[in-house]
Amino acid sequence: MFKLRLVLVPILVAIVVTGCSVQEGQEQQKPASDVSNEKTEEQKIPQAESETDFIIKAEPQKIEHVHGIGYPGNDEGLYVASHHGLKIFKNGEWLETTDGNHDYMGFQAVEDGFFASGHPAEGSELKNPLGLVKSTDKGKTLDKIAFYGETDFHFLSASFQDNVLYLINEEPNSELERGVYVSKDRGGAWELVELNGLAANSLGMIAVHPENGGTIAMSTREGVFVSNDYGKTMERAGDYQMVTAAAYSKGSLYITPVVNEEIKLIKLPIEKGNAGEEMTIPNLKYDNPITYIAADPEQEDRIAFITILNDLYESRDGGKTWNQLLVNGRIE
Repeated sequence: MFKLRLVLVPILVAIVVTGCSVQEGQEQQKPASDVSNEKTEEQKIPQAESETDFIIKAEPQKIEHVHGIGYPGNDEGLYVASHHGLKIFKNGEWLETTDGNHDYMGFQAVEDGFFASGHPAEGSELKNPLGLVKSTDKGKTLDKIAFYGETDFHFLSASFQDNVLYLINEEPNSELERGVYVSKDRGGAWELVELNGLAANSLGMIAVHPENGGTIAMSTREGVFVSNDYGKTMERAGDYQMVTAAAYSKGSLYITPVVNEEIKLIKLPIEKGNAGEEMTIPNLKYDNPITYIAADPEQEDRIAFITILNDLYESRDGGKTWNQLLVNGRIE
C-alpha cells in the first residue's frame, strides 16, 4: 500500500493558503463530540428567497482566490467559485449571487448542482468550516452532507453523474485520519484510498470521470497517475512532469503539465492514455500556470481553464479557438 505523505503540489498549496482563513466574528471549529451527530444530516441552510433576487448581473470587480470552476448540469453557465461566492458566466455576461457569498473551497460541479467545502461569508451565522455541503439550486440553499462545523476540505472531487466523491483529508477529524478517501454513496460512508503504484512524493488535484466514478486521475509534481479501480492501483499516464491540473470529459483526460518552463494543455484519450495530443492555447507565462480545468460533460467541445493569476479562458469548439473571459480576475 502507498505510504501516504500529504505533500501537495506547491502551486496548489499557494492556492489553498490564500483566502482560506477563519473570518473574524464567525463561529470557530467545534469539538468532534459536538459535530458527530450533525455531519451526516442533510439539512438545508436557507439563503435568498428567489432566484430573481439571488442571481443578478455582476458589478465591476476583481475576483480573488478562485478555488474551482465547473459546469453544473442544472444550469448553462460556467461557474467560478471565489473567495466571495459564486460568479457565473452565462449568455455572454457575468452574473453573481447576492447572498451566501461564502469562501467556497473544493468546488465540484455535478449533474444536479455542486459540492463544495470552505468557510461561511463574513457575518454569516453558519458554522465555520462548512464541512462538505451540496447545492441543487445554484447556491441558494446548502445541504449539510458531512463534517459540518468540523473540517474544511481544500481538495474535493466528484463524478458528474454517479454517487462517487473523493477528498484529501489534511488533518484528522472525528471520523477520518489524514489521507485520501472515497465515498460511493455521496458522502454517507468513506473508505481509505490505497493508491498502490503512485510513484510520487506529492499529491494534487483528483479528477473523476463524469460517468464512471471508479476512473480517476491525480496530478502530481511527478506527473499524472490514473486508476480504474477507485484508486486502489495507480499507473502513470504518459511521460509528464509537474502536472498542475486535470479534468475528465466523457472521452478524454485533460492535463496541464509544465514542459521546459512552458505551460501545456494535453488531451489524453481514455482508451490510449499515453498517446497525448497537445492542444493550442493562448501563451501563458511560466509564473502563471493553469490551476483548474473544467470540461462540460454535456457538451464535449466545451472546456475552460483558469490560471493562478485568474486569467480565465473558454473554448466551445474543442480548443480550436479560445475566448478570454477574465483578465487577472477582472469583471469589467
